[in-house]
Amino acid sequence: MAMRLSPKNILDQLVSFPTVSRDTNLPLVDWVASYLKSHGIEPHIWPDPDQPHKAAVFAHVGPWEEGAVVMSGHTDVVPIDGQPWDTDPFVVTERDGKYFGRGTCDMKGFDALAIWALVEAQYAGIKRPLQLALSFDEEVGCTGAPPMIQAMQKVLPKGSAVIVGEPSTMQAVTGHKGGFGYDTHIVGFEVHSSIMHTGVNAIMEAAPLINWANEQNAQNRTAKPTDIAAMFDPPWTTVHVGMIDGGTAHNITAKDCWFMMDFRTVPGQQKAGWRDAYFEQVRAVEARMKAVHPEARIDVSENFSIPGLAPEQDGEAEALVRSLTGDNASHVVSYGTEAGQFQEAGYSAVICGPGDIAQAHQPNEFITIEQFNAGHAFMEKLVERLKN
Repeated sequence: MAMRLSPKNILDQLVSFPTVSRDTNLPLVDWVASYLKSHGIEPHIWPDPDQPHKAAVFAHVGPWEEGAVVMSGHTDVVPIDGQPWDTDPFVVTERDGKYFGRGTCDMKGFDALAIWALVEAQYAGIKRPLQLALSFDEEVGCTGAPPMIQAMQKVLPKGSAVIVGEPSTMQAVTGHKGGFGYDTHIVGFEVHSSIMHTGVNAIMEAAPLINWANEQNAQNRTAKPTDIAAMFDPPWTTVHVGMIDGGTAHNITAKDCWFMMDFRTVPGQQKAGWRDAYFEQVRAVEARMKAVHPEARIDVSENFSIPGLAPEQDGEAEALVRSLTGDNASHVVSYGTEAGQFQEAGYSAVICGPGDIAQAHQPNEFITIEQFNAGHAFMEKLVERLKN
């Protein structure tokens, strides 16, 4: 019989793979697939046709029927570039009641526990099926989950309750904001700055669009929030520009300017409305630019889009997690996850995982052993529940 690894053993393996989003995750996926096969579980690997070095992996145990509980995690992690780590980021180091390592919190801790639970369920004779779904490219806009979900539905019976294991200190998070962003490239016309009125300065033409974001935030901040919006911090849709690049020299009107306009919408506000409002501003600025020089233009393309997670009325996933954790409080977060994408695809979804999101993406990222053990206890209860 193949060896059944402990959650900590599995965590050690997962962290050892440097699955930064810009790099491949295939060695990790192959290891997971091999480990599942060794326990008689058929893994399904879905390679991304646009990125041959990326793949998702998913699997099903228990009765071959619909209604599975789905444990959802992502395999990619953020870079360590420029971060002052005290230990090797890709080796789990135990110290002061914590497991240090890139991804221990976000979210290979949950992934390890989910893999452990799937193998345990294989031997437990569960009566309700359990599924594992591990995606890629979550950290660059949750772009890997939607095609994975489509692929799962083609080869596995559709699950009904999804637990997305982002770090929530094992609390049941039932809502999060939606997010989307537009790469914006302003193409101006270069002239000497002494005759700037005959040219088009891409950076200065970006300014009205960025100021529009400030104006929207000011209006949203003062508006009365809806009941759902009031659950969030902040309780309004935010519009944000975090990076800008462009220009050649101080005495040349900038030929190019690049930035991304980022939206984080509260549930109930539609993406289309914000998109249309932004594009209206873009067209107005572009018209002024072309009046000076016809070759000037603004190119806009969608960078990412993540649907929000709306609290469900009598949600199956929420009820399951609450019954296992005893958590009856209301929790929402302002960051996006793959939970909204599962919900959009027709699943009941909730966020619940070990660790604190405050540790995610940080140098010396860690998960406390207490939280990891709490996640282990949760998985033990889940497997036991599926036996009945």
